[in-house]
Amino acid sequence: MILTKAAHHDRASEPGPLLRRVTPEDIAADLDASLAELGSDHVEILMLHRDDPSVPVGVILEELNAHRRAGRILSFGASNWSTARLDEAAAYAREHGLEPFTSSSVQLSLAAWREAPWPECEDGRGSEAQAWYRRTGMPLFAWSAQAGGFFTGAAERKLAQVFDTEQNRERLRCAAELGANIGATATQVALAWVLHQPFSIYAVVGPRTVAELRACVEAVDLELSDEDVRWLDEGVR
Repeated sequence: MILTKAAHHDRASEPGPLLRRVTPEDIAADLDASLAELGSDHVEILMLHRDDPSVPVGVILEELNAHRRAGRILSFGASNWSTARLDEAAAYAREHGLEPFTSSSVQLSLAAWREAPWPECEDGRGSEAQAWYRRTGMPLFAWSAQAGGFFTGAAERKLAQVFDTEQNRERLRCAAELGANIGATATQVALAWVLHQPFSIYAVVGPRTVAELRACVEAVDLELSDEDVRWLDEGVR
């Protein structure tokens, strides 16, 4: 299954203001570029990379439905959209007989942000967001599911800026301790934590080597109890 993205914000210069590209023209151009690169006439999922609340949700849905009717995409999702905006889109789709968004992608990992890594990103860590995903059953593609390598103990400046808190260091310690007991790395345990959330979830990972990819695949089979999941998150058994 191939998932590609469209409508990422851009900047004319660095630093400079964001250029919001959530328009029918930008969606079509980005999809054209992806299909050309892939050498395909369609993709299974087209996901919008960002939102622009100033664009009426109906304009976006009409464009996505047109591409779906043309067979260029089989379904579409929204990345970094708020749950309120997704509700608005679902209501418009029902009222106008259109296909709705069928997937969403926000950041979710065992490590919680101290600040967003990029502008206008959505975090799935909050209780309201998690309750929404449980209630709606919307599949969630969790990006940065391994917190960008935080659970390897990496000390890169960007990682520290986003994730280095006392609570996250304690989560790293717990993941390492649990991993030592079950024959896994802290990073594998952190990925298993994501996959054991109580809603439909897929982890977006970024392995840079074959060995890292294999380690991610092995994490799929790690069995965590509800108590393990709670302890990793809250430090309480």
